Amino acid sequence: MRLIIAEKPSLGRAIADVLPRPHKRQDGYIETASGDVVTWCIGHLLEQVEPENYDPAYKQWRFEHLPIVPQQWQLQPRKNTRSQLSVIRKLLKTADVIVHAGDPDREGQLLVDEVLDYLKLSQTRKKSVRRLLVNDLNSSAVKKAIDRMQSNSDFVPLSVSALARSRADWLYGINLTRAYTVLGKKAGYGGLLSVGRVQTPILGLVVRRDEEIANFQPKPYFEVFALLVTDQGESFKARWQPSEACQPWMDDEGRVLDRRLADNVVGRIQGKQGEVSKLDKKPGKESPPLPYSLSALQIDAAKQLRMSAKEVLDVCQKLYEQKLVTYPRSDCRYLPVEHFREAPEVLGAIRSNDENLTQAVDGALPDRKSKAWNDSKVGAHHAIIPTTRRADIYKMGDRERKLYSLIARQYVAQFYPDHRFLARKVSVIIEGGLFTASSREVQEEGWKALFPRKPSSPDKEDSQRLPELQQGQTLLCKEAELAEKQTQPPKPFNDATLLSAMTGIARYVKDTEIRKVLKETDGLGTEATRAGIIELLFSRKYLARQGKSIHATETGKALIKALPEPVSRPDMTARWEASLNQIVEKQGSYQTFMDQLEQQLAQLLQEAGQSGTINVQGLPPVSASRFKKKTRRRKNTRRTT
Repeated sequence: MRLIIAEKPSLGRAIADVLPRPHKRQDGYIETASGDVVTWCIGHLLEQVEPENYDPAYKQWRFEHLPIVPQQWQLQPRKNTRSQLSVIRKLLKTADVIVHAGDPDREGQLLVDEVLDYLKLSQTRKKSVRRLLVNDLNSSAVKKAIDRMQSNSDFVPLSVSALARSRADWLYGINLTRAYTVLGKKAGYGGLLSVGRVQTPILGLVVRRDEEIANFQPKPYFEVFALLVTDQGESFKARWQPSEACQPWMDDEGRVLDRRLADNVVGRIQGKQGEVSKLDKKPGKESPPLPYSLSALQIDAAKQLRMSAKEVLDVCQKLYEQKLVTYPRSDCRYLPVEHFREAPEVLGAIRSNDENLTQAVDGALPDRKSKAWNDSKVGAHHAIIPTTRRADIYKMGDRERKLYSLIARQYVAQFYPDHRFLARKVSVIIEGGLFTASSREVQEEGWKALFPRKPSSPDKEDSQRLPELQQGQTLLCKEAELAEKQTQPPKPFNDATLLSAMTGIARYVKDTEIRKVLKETDGLGTEATRAGIIELLFSRKYLARQGKSIHATETGKALIKALPEPVSRPDMTARWEASLNQIVEKQGSYQTFMDQLEQQLAQLLQEAGQSGTINVQGLPPVSASRFKKKTRRRKNTRRTT
């Protein structure tokens, strides 16, 4: 008997649907006519035990117990999934072949592997386990996946990385939450001070951004523009580029802060002749934007549809289960080359499903292959794209319909030509001063015809059209304009920019050496957990929304103020994320990662112990009963942060 273990019932049913009928539905599994049996997990069937399971003394929160580091890690069945675990245990005993059909990502790999470990599957049988990777729940895609199963042993690094992340989260969260809660109690605060490996640095980002905005002092700065006219009467504006000699009157970003300097330039160039000193004329092109990963989709959906990260993940999961899009928790933006053969069928489904994209599909070039098709960039899963399934999306909810359209349009764009333009730049010398102007003239709209155009800012340099000019040509400065502007504070985070910060965390890392190590693709959390982390901060009242903006609450600010700076900075956990990726790529090891983590944890606890107390000013009072309720909730909730 071949036993296929899916991650969840919906995937199990999709797999069973392509196996020989008739089917016999049993409690927790499906028998097929071929003798294959399909069963499933219900998300994680197992969870980490609480510290008191390792030692009853840990039921009391005491600083002297820390760090709590299990010598032999233990899992326990989740209360509401014990019966399904028993079903899998029973089926494993009679299975000749075992197939791991967890979701095609780091967490999905661990989810089934940990069940096989917990149920004490022998090493010999583990070596023969097959791996089924399903990115698309439609029957044709599932059949192909079954025909291309691999050895589960090939995915050990993925599972090890997920295991390291899970244990790191437990160690970090349990030890530091206990440490700072105990120190808070000594300082007179009776509430829980929740610390997470990812959640706390993200909260720190928002708190610091709010502080920058609150403490921002606007300063006036000055720009000079010259209205230049040719002998033929054609005109354009050029901006003054201050020279090195102007540095004493400028800020770090090259803005002139002294009005007298700008006034002097205006007076000198008014009505004077200028000479074209340099001309650049270059054709340029932009390739279509790649299909979506989950984070890229969440960022665009936040900007265009005002959907939160969690909403996007939930809606995308629904579309996946309705077989309309491929696997949603993907961190990949590329597609396998063989998938290109299905392009006409996918485009046909989009045309049938979404009448708003009919014209776009009709204008597509199905034979055109963009850079999205690249096997070397595809791992266990590929980008999120529509499937070949045809359905009436107008019977769906508004959010499902709009998100499907967003995913579909990104896919259709792959079959459009590059956006082509002519970039021109001119440099003009007037009375010894350098003035520049640029323009960007569209030659072929290409894929950009599918996307709504944003109106150009009137003072944007390339929004004007430059006349044909010649090197050495003389121009008249007909008018000189002084523009007084104000420096602007940084913008508050919103759903899109906070997700962008999590995926490109290197921009916010303080330590320059760590920043050099991190790749641009490294981030905090995973595709599957980022939405949950943000929502957790809202549910704990650390963050709040004001319109589109996300701000830290007074409680969130007070918590960051109470914690030492390294805990609320992304530097350390960003480096951990890089190490977890190295495990996946077979460039790092579990033991090295855990050893470094334990050393860093011991150092943080030592520093906390030496301080002996923390600043709890501003934290809201919490009753003892509420504190107990919060700690119980922590026991019953799987930690993902």
